[in-house]
Amino acid sequence: MAAAAEGLAAYRAVLRAARRTFAGDKLMLQESAVEIRRRFEDHRGLAPASDEAARALADAREAAHFITHMIVQATRAPSGSFVVKPESVHAGATLEVPSEEILSKLK
Repeated sequence: MAAAAEGLAAYRAVLRAARRTFAGDKLMLQESAVEIRRRFEDHRGLAPASDEAARALADAREAAHFITHMIVQATRAPSGSFVVKPESVHAGATLEVPSEEILSKLK
């Protein structure tokens, strides 16, 4: 039963992160909820104590963190351009854009 509670908590955390990040964007709220539900349904049959279930829960926690800290919803300004207003949870968050040097090492 503890595994089910942990799965439900992870599901709710991802939904909360999406609701907060996409507040005011009805399409993104609906589409993200459908995708989150689909991902969790795909893992419904996993054995609670399996490595795969542990990985799925870790992925869900990482997704909630990523949505909260790395995604900023842009809004359209009256001029037609988009305005991005990062919040305090985004402070210090960086995503390294790979340089040509890094990409060449991967080949």
